Amino acid sequence: MATILVIVDFYFTDIAIFWIAVLWIVLFSTILVMLGQLIHAEKEIQNYATQLTSNKERLTNEIKHRLWAEKTTAETKAKSQIIDENIPVLLAYFNTEQRCRYHNRIFRRWFGLKPDQIDGSLLQEFANKEFSSSIQNHIEDILAGKTIHEERVMKSAKGFPYIFTEQYVPHQDNKGKIIGFYTLHTPCAQDNKRFTSRNDQKAKPALEIDSMSTTKKSTKDHSQTGITADRIAQAIKGGEFNLYCQRILALDPNSLLPDHYEILIRMAEEENNLMPPGSFLPLVDQFGMMPELDRWVVSHIIKCLTTFLNGSRSVFCLNVAKDTLCDKTFISFVQDRLQKSKIPAHLLCFEIEELDAESHLIETIFFSNKIRELGCLVTLCSFGQNTASLNLLKKLRIDYLKIDGGIICNMLNNDEDHMRVEGINQIARKLNIKTIAELVENDETAVKLREIGINFAQGFGIARPCPLDNLDTLSKKAENPE
Repeated sequence: MATILVIVDFYFTDIAIFWIAVLWIVLFSTILVMLGQLIHAEKEIQNYATQLTSNKERLTNEIKHRLWAEKTTAETKAKSQIIDENIPVLLAYFNTEQRCRYHNRIFRRWFGLKPDQIDGSLLQEFANKEFSSSIQNHIEDILAGKTIHEERVMKSAKGFPYIFTEQYVPHQDNKGKIIGFYTLHTPCAQDNKRFTSRNDQKAKPALEIDSMSTTKKSTKDHSQTGITADRIAQAIKGGEFNLYCQRILALDPNSLLPDHYEILIRMAEEENNLMPPGSFLPLVDQFGMMPELDRWVVSHIIKCLTTFLNGSRSVFCLNVAKDTLCDKTFISFVQDRLQKSKIPAHLLCFEIEELDAESHLIETIFFSNKIRELGCLVTLCSFGQNTASLNLLKKLRIDYLKIDGGIICNMLNNDEDHMRVEGINQIARKLNIKTIAELVENDETAVKLREIGINFAQGFGIARPCPLDNLDTLSKKAENPE
């Protein structure tokens, strides 16, 4: 249009001004239309750019959220594994059709079944009538939202009687509808003060409470018989226990520190999957027979060190009960066994719980001093839960400090726990005490502990417990991996 106007201006001077004005109007109209299109296009580009930026930010946030979710899931899995492996409770979850949707290891072991034999199965399909009768009797109340508490006696596969404290807890969705229920069965060996004739053993009336109300106590009648102190003494004398060991790893591979193993004791029936690990010990403690059991452990370890573990440089950590700390003859017993076996005393390390040390401080000081005079080592366990812990370090002579697993588990996500671990490590270094972190469940925690300067780590992320009899074979494989 501009070109036409130029040609008209030079060659067609006789054209009426009207037509020239029309051409100018058309030209300006075209320019305005083009400007409008350009402005519209710029707005569209700006909108697209804004959307792209928004999508980019949303995608970045989603990636961050996914990474956080994966990390949280991994941590939750580790914690769930701790519960699954260690909690001495038969734990399971059922939907409203009574099909099992979750079960822990102790639950499976009670029935002697594999996970796929329980997953999705009806309770009646894998549990006998004795086990499932209580649930069946209260299923209507459970699905109505009531929490049921009950206590009764059941026999294991070997006919061993256990007192079961049972709880059935309803599970509600966000609308308040019951979609399933949890079952918690806590077994313990039968106390001779609580139950008598098995012919009179009947399920106690359940205490029904609404799931939103406060738990109430009920009075229960108990009969009398079952496991006695004589039965426990017979088990100790007959050696009806198995020793397991869990490796305590030196975090600095260049430290040349010897291998350490914590000794774990389990009754033979525990190894047959008929009772949770450690559930028999409270009854031994109740009858005041832990010193005898600790003597049996010491004798057995020394025997192993003189036979299939002869020449081993490994340090074996033995847990000491509070009653053993107060037993003045126990130190003489250890001395006598060491002299007769002629094994190095520094291969034995005695672990004392912090709570036991606080409640029996004078006896603990005496024990730690005398046992170290023999050449044995001492560890203070479960350290760091309260500020009073530091006072123990001023009074006790120890070689190792085992940091409480509750602090270690949370140190990656809790700055306060992380600082607490660093503080404990600094204090231990000043006192020339080596540190051990317990309940280490993953490589990330081990790396962080190595950065802090912790000497040893223990937990399922390091090594799982294995039979003591297998230790010699495992050691040879470690030395000759080919």
